[in-house]
Amino acid sequence: MYDQSESDLLRMLADRAGIAVDYYDIAGTQHVTTEETRRAILAAMNLRVSNRDELVAELEAWDDRWWLRGCEPVHVLRVGRSAGTWSLYVPCERSDESDLSVKWTVTAEQGEVQYEQVEGPSLTVEETRMVQGHRFVRVAVAFPQDLPLGYYTLNVQAKGGGTNTEATSRLIVAPERCYIPDQLQQGMRWWGIALQLYSLRSHHNWGVGDFRDLGAVIDWAGKQLGAAVIGLNPLHALKNTKPYHISPYSPTSRLFLNDLYIDVTQVAECGTDVEVQVRLADPSVRARIEAARQSELVDYDAVQSVKREILELCYQAFVRDNFDGVEPALYPTTDRGRSFQDFTEREGESLVRYALFQALEEAHRSSQSPSVVWEDWPEAYRTPTSEEVGAFRRHHMHRVRFFQYLQWLAAEQLRALVTRTHDAGMPIGLYHDFALGSDRYGADGWLNQEVLAFNADCGAPPDAFAPEGQNWGFSPLDPVRLRATGYRYFSALLRNNLRYGGAIRIDHVMALFRLFWIPRGLPPAMGTYVYYHDDELLAILALESVRAQALVIGEDLGTVPDWVRERLGPAGVLSYRVFYFEREHWGGWKPPAHYPAQSLAVATTHDLPTLVGYWEGADIDTRSALGLFPSEEARQAMWAERQREKSGILAALKSDGLLPSWVSDDPVYTPTMTPELVDCIHQYLARSPAWMVLTNLEDMIGTRLQTNLPGTVDQHPNWCRKLSTTVEDLTQDSRPERLAALLRLTRPLV
Repeated sequence: MYDQSESDLLRMLADRAGIAVDYYDIAGTQHVTTEETRRAILAAMNLRVSNRDELVAELEAWDDRWWLRGCEPVHVLRVGRSAGTWSLYVPCERSDESDLSVKWTVTAEQGEVQYEQVEGPSLTVEETRMVQGHRFVRVAVAFPQDLPLGYYTLNVQAKGGGTNTEATSRLIVAPERCYIPDQLQQGMRWWGIALQLYSLRSHHNWGVGDFRDLGAVIDWAGKQLGAAVIGLNPLHALKNTKPYHISPYSPTSRLFLNDLYIDVTQVAECGTDVEVQVRLADPSVRARIEAARQSELVDYDAVQSVKREILELCYQAFVRDNFDGVEPALYPTTDRGRSFQDFTEREGESLVRYALFQALEEAHRSSQSPSVVWEDWPEAYRTPTSEEVGAFRRHHMHRVRFFQYLQWLAAEQLRALVTRTHDAGMPIGLYHDFALGSDRYGADGWLNQEVLAFNADCGAPPDAFAPEGQNWGFSPLDPVRLRATGYRYFSALLRNNLRYGGAIRIDHVMALFRLFWIPRGLPPAMGTYVYYHDDELLAILALESVRAQALVIGEDLGTVPDWVRERLGPAGVLSYRVFYFEREHWGGWKPPAHYPAQSLAVATTHDLPTLVGYWEGADIDTRSALGLFPSEEARQAMWAERQREKSGILAALKSDGLLPSWVSDDPVYTPTMTPELVDCIHQYLARSPAWMVLTNLEDMIGTRLQTNLPGTVDQHPNWCRKLSTTVEDLTQDSRPERLAALLRLTRPLV
């Protein structure tokens, strides 16, 4: 059957697996995928491809997989569309299928049978095939109509024709598009503030912005300024150790929260337990907290150390005062104990396994080396389901429960903040950022090995910004294995991240369609795109969005094919538009009217210079100081281009009647980014039809240096720079108040 050359076989298998034949970069240059890249990516997908025989075997297995499995692992129905049919594949040795019948049930998430049907006998056979020497038939079965939104288990049993087989599939019933608030559809236009939570200073925090600080910002932004939304950096769980584990975009887990944001002083045990209070009164502890608070940069290790020390004591008091029994069999005796138990039961095995990883990692760090990752653990502990891991869980349940306690505290404080946004009159409230991936050596990597391609990285192809391409260091999700699991990990990721607010930003939303894979050990230029089942992923996104009543924004920057945006629009996903990049084909700035309505507009992002820094060339100076320019000529060329860009911005503001008469449209005579210019740029965005506009808190207070300098790790203080003013002083700062007043004129809440 497969008599083609090995090269052709390799190409055929790569095509089945979704590996692109070629791609076009942002400049329109075609890149053809090499055989080396194809073979390496297929191997990363756990396919055997080292020789011709293996390729033939994999192709045969691929083509026969549904026939042997019984049905595809996932089926998607869209509300409002015809349900159609699905295919069942059954062995049927006899040529007469007249007695073949199918019994199938549709079971909802809570276990109730939603639909039950018997088809046949005398089913119509759509196709017949010999597979591994046995005769199989394919029959078409009609889906039930009008199933409510949700996930279902499809169980099938086929009898007759010499067979008695069973098969299962995950059935996903999804809306046509993501949730969009009625007010936006009726013409409302909102604005909000974006901030990096860790960067907040206050008179009370312990050296890092925390949930108490965020509560104060909510009251200020919602009640005083009239903002509809507060945009946050990802709040995913981090290891919180420098330099590699402080980026919110490189978490240990995207399923759970960063416990560093817990306001320890709000924890009940902190206020009631004598031992905790004595420890907090210790001068050495007070000195550590004060030193972390006064530090110009977030000292993650110091903050983590002192918070963990006090929370350990809080946990001991919590167990003592709220439970009876002996580990691991503890029984709650108070409402607080029952609240914790309810939380752990709701979160289920997922939280237990996350906490188990935390306990295992802690144990191996102390017994081996702080730099040890889970791939270096003894082999028996590298598999979450091993007997040794089970024994560790039983013997160290007290420690596992401590990490569950931290997640409970974080979740309770964050839920309270969601309520606070409602009380402040904010129609969206908290807007969360969902990172593209997680640390392969973190909790999610250990727990989800079956769906991650560890022998590949994801990144971006070469472009003007990064001529060699980018490697982000994440293991990509394998589209084949992910689908085989019914997308359960993906569903859980969205559900957990959508439950704490009214909007979510999907980092690198193009990954729902295709992702740039780089075989490990090869340069980014040797990578290529791998395609995903985007219709199924978009269906899950729409379902989870509607269930959570949360708006979805897709970060669609960089190399974005037109067809991706054409799919995202009808799916109800907002485009993400950055002022710096919104240009006409001839290079000039787009007028506000040319922004799409279904979008969120921002002046800048965490990976780009602030408005002040952009205007003064702070990013250029920083790159020059770090030796990131190949030559002095390259630096000068970038500065000359920046001057031209500034001229374009001033011209755009003047054209829209926003440039004050006393401000020159020649950047030579406008050398600084004044608060008035900051206001003008945001007014420019506010005049657009974009459904939402966000202003960065750094721009509101005139911050010069940017949050993160891409391409650096420890050469630059990424992800640890604090704001120049405290949360308490923000309420008295005239700059945010003035900008908010201007935005309210264009975008009132009512």
